[in-house]
Amino acid sequence: YFKHRAKIVGAAVLVSGMKGLGVEIAKNVILAGVKSVTVHDQSETQWSDLSSQFYLSENDVGKNRALVSQCHLAELNAHVPVYAYTNELSESFLSTFQVVVLSNSPLEEQLRISDFCHSKNICFVLVDTKGLAGQLFCDFGEHFIVRNPSEAEPASAAIHHITQSNPGIVTVACDNEERQGHRFEDGDWVKFSGVEGMTELNTSEPCLIRLKGNGPSVSSFSSCLWVHGCLGPGIRQVCPVVFVLLSNPNRPPRLPHVSNPEQDIVSFCRSLLFLQVAHCKPPQIDSFLIFTPQQADADKMVELAQTISVSKEEELQEDLVRTFSYGCSGDLSPINAFIGGLAAQEVLKAASGKFTPLDQWLYFDAYECLPEEENTVQLTEEDCAPRGSRYDGQIAVFGNTFQEWLGKQKYFVVGAGAIGCELLKNFAMIGLAASEGGSITVTDMDTIEYSNLNRQFLFRPGDVSKQKSEVAAAAVKLMNRHINVSAQQNQVGPDTEHFYGDDFFLGLDGVASALDSLQARKYLCQRCVQYCKPLLDSGTEGTRGHVQVFVPFLTESFGQAQEEEETQYPLCTLRHFPSTIQHTLQWARDQFEGLFKTKAENVNTFLKDPSFLESQEMEAVKMLESVRISFQEKPCNWRDCVVWARRLWERLFSHDIQQLLHNFPPEHETSSGLPFWSGPKRCPQPLKFDSSHTTHKTFILAASHLFASTHKLRVSEDDSVTSQVLFGSHLPPFQPLQGVHIPLTDQEMQNPQDSVGKRSLLFSPLSLPPFSAANLRAENYGIPPADKLQIVGRIVPAIATTTTAVAGLVCLELYKLVWRHRRLSSYRNSFLQLSEPLLNRFQPLSSRPIYKVRPGLWAHHALKVERSSVGPAFPSRLAGRAGRRETLCAFRWAAVLYT
Repeated sequence: YFKHRAKIVGAAVLVSGMKGLGVEIAKNVILAGVKSVTVHDQSETQWSDLSSQFYLSENDVGKNRALVSQCHLAELNAHVPVYAYTNELSESFLSTFQVVVLSNSPLEEQLRISDFCHSKNICFVLVDTKGLAGQLFCDFGEHFIVRNPSEAEPASAAIHHITQSNPGIVTVACDNEERQGHRFEDGDWVKFSGVEGMTELNTSEPCLIRLKGNGPSVSSFSSCLWVHGCLGPGIRQVCPVVFVLLSNPNRPPRLPHVSNPEQDIVSFCRSLLFLQVAHCKPPQIDSFLIFTPQQADADKMVELAQTISVSKEEELQEDLVRTFSYGCSGDLSPINAFIGGLAAQEVLKAASGKFTPLDQWLYFDAYECLPEEENTVQLTEEDCAPRGSRYDGQIAVFGNTFQEWLGKQKYFVVGAGAIGCELLKNFAMIGLAASEGGSITVTDMDTIEYSNLNRQFLFRPGDVSKQKSEVAAAAVKLMNRHINVSAQQNQVGPDTEHFYGDDFFLGLDGVASALDSLQARKYLCQRCVQYCKPLLDSGTEGTRGHVQVFVPFLTESFGQAQEEEETQYPLCTLRHFPSTIQHTLQWARDQFEGLFKTKAENVNTFLKDPSFLESQEMEAVKMLESVRISFQEKPCNWRDCVVWARRLWERLFSHDIQQLLHNFPPEHETSSGLPFWSGPKRCPQPLKFDSSHTTHKTFILAASHLFASTHKLRVSEDDSVTSQVLFGSHLPPFQPLQGVHIPLTDQEMQNPQDSVGKRSLLFSPLSLPPFSAANLRAENYGIPPADKLQIVGRIVPAIATTTTAVAGLVCLELYKLVWRHRRLSSYRNSFLQLSEPLLNRFQPLSSRPIYKVRPGLWAHHALKVERSSVGPAFPSRLAGRAGRRETLCAFRWAAVLYT
């Protein structure tokens, strides 16, 4: 990590072209913390630039784009100097940068700078957008090295068997009850660790493996008796990548075949660009792509396309060529955000060598955002003509009528964090709720922290401790003074249904979720289903991101959609048979949460309302026992806390292990006569406490501090007092418990019969510092310890590149909702992983019936009733009109008739 970070900090980056696309790239690169960023542009601001360039305003029309943008970009990161350059890009100037990015540049300049950068080993990124289409090209030279190709943790597995052949064949054991296979791939490099009987493997160099059947075949090693050990984790080897020139005619852009007519336009653009590069004829195409869509331009585009050699499998479709021509003069904020996020991530890859770079070419389009054939509004040359408006870049694609619809929308944005900031910026650029009658309500309970500043670009150091929603709303008002946005600080949940109730939801056109809580997102979707409102849901985790659109009466809901589940470890593995450091880390987290969340909450609730146990049914006995133990263990001073921590250490890392070995001795065999302690089951060893051992002492101090803080006692900073207590502590020796049942599977652990009349060895929910506890647990089982970065676990911070790209994809779905698309095939759910790089866009699943008495998830009935019929007998009359179904509520617009 630190090596990659050092390379990023040492990279000087040039971004040429300060329209909406260029400023997105510059913003994300600056937030990432490079050495310096220079923004370049020789052109003046035009009205059409305001549709996507969020640092330009009406007052900047006629001013140089780079000079105006530099002032705003410099505020994003005090550690990254930002310079503006307005002259021509000379070779001497280009030589001062490690990465050069070109956007919105003519082909002749692209070819010249690409050739120069390639010859000087300067990483080159070319990016461009035309309406609803975009392209990205990367050239990092002929000797580029990728040192960390993936974001995923290296694979590891317990060894089940090794043959004595040469090369040896290693069979790895399954690490879960589902018996899913290993995660190794052919060509991986691995290291051995913890091998007994063949100890020379533990110190050997990384080995190249080849998959053979269900297990890896490892390069040759000496044969001897093998006992047990661990294969992995995998080694991240350097991977050389060779890039070719933009002008190289021997390697046209490669695109996977997609059986979709819309893909022909992408293939056409690919062939068109390739023809220009091969024959170097830039004037032919640049001469008319910059003008507004007209029939003559489309005819000229078709005529030119017919001269291009298209692949035999594809037949050029003139309608799609015209579609590209009509919209290519547009400048859309969502497309610029998506392509800009991807391009910025490629810049960081070029600077650091971390993650797999793009295979040179990327083409993207979203022509499904155009109106469906059934739509009564058809785009015309007059409707798409420029009007001297800040939305001219968007009107060129969708027309002025659509722009008026956007301005009257009423949307609810939940969350003003990383994604929320990007969404609000995009909403301001496209003019959402920027007319009379339109409104955006944004709510977020949180305040701004310093850690937010490197990914939530609307916030500045002076905003720390202020409300996120208020600062974000004020910031986007500066970007577009016409936007109607109001900020609130309420949590969206059952407690605020009186605030976000019938009148509020019935007045909305849609909801955009930017939440990081799965529970909150599910609740919000339930409210959208209840009020038949569309929901745009999105989220990120590092370089991964997703976008889901939920449309009333058309798509499935959030609860029905398949959610990506976190890695689940069998409970019996965590509690008795860990084999990897991930197992011990999760075990430590579970123990920590037991006291400082579940146990503490139970005690506090009991003190406030002892009758709450009556509602807990089967859990009441366990909870009452937990409360009783908490009262018994209540300390009076720091010494009591140290004694408690010392007893805890002895129980977890000595007595519990000895009890496990009492039940299953090292020589224990299964019913089939095989060694019990084999494969993923590591035979543990109890630890002996040593106050001079750093990890032992760290655990005692941390556990004592936590226990004292829980009971509001003063924490002693005098190490001599703690040492004196430890020296004087004399704990009773271990006495094995007879009749203790240790479950070997999760099914046994969940069987109620095993918890009645037997004493199960289920560890009590106790407090412990995860890092030292995990490593002590690992020491019990002979597992290599964790480093301090691994303790972060599931916490993966958002990064600006991913949030920018995700917010762009969200707004593409918003376009379709405003058009009121009724075809399921028009909508797209998306999953992206910028580290691979991977983009998967797919059609949402249709809404499925879930109840026999209801035709579908979004079911409702629109009935016409007379005003005189609304009275005491109204529910029964309504039920008769609705097919004898139970009537839950009835509305007339925002008025509640019955509930």
